[in-house]
Amino acid sequence: MENKPSYTFKDFLPAILILSLGGWGGLALLILLAVPTIGPRWLFFFLSVLALTGTSLPIIYYFNKRFPSEPPVDKGAILRQAIWIGIYGSAVAWLQMGRVLNTGLAVIMASAFILIELLLRLWERSHWKPK
Repeated sequence: MENKPSYTFKDFLPAILILSLGGWGGLALLILLAVPTIGPRWLFFFLSVLALTGTSLPIIYYFNKRFPSEPPVDKGAILRQAIWIGIYGSAVAWLQMGRVLNTGLAVIMASAFILIELLLRLWERSHWKPK
């Protein structure tokens, strides 16, 4: 007996549209209309997290649908994984602006985020009780 997830792509569509359109539209307006002082820089990082999260959400949904796990991933885990990508992309942009980023640091940060997600999934799996 296979456990099917209780969600479809339609459940994520409002979040995808709001995050993607709000993030990319806000970034476009910010880049075109703002002077790069401290306030717009923080707004840039906030909007980049929204834009990258909204853009990666359908990809993360597809990967979790294509490669199912036991127990099935819930909606919160899919959103969390997309948020990790948004945070990672924004952190890389921040470090690049400060001329601190190098390949090793980017790989270490990605490895840390992947390890945190794997440990969270392991914790979720340990609390799973089949019906």
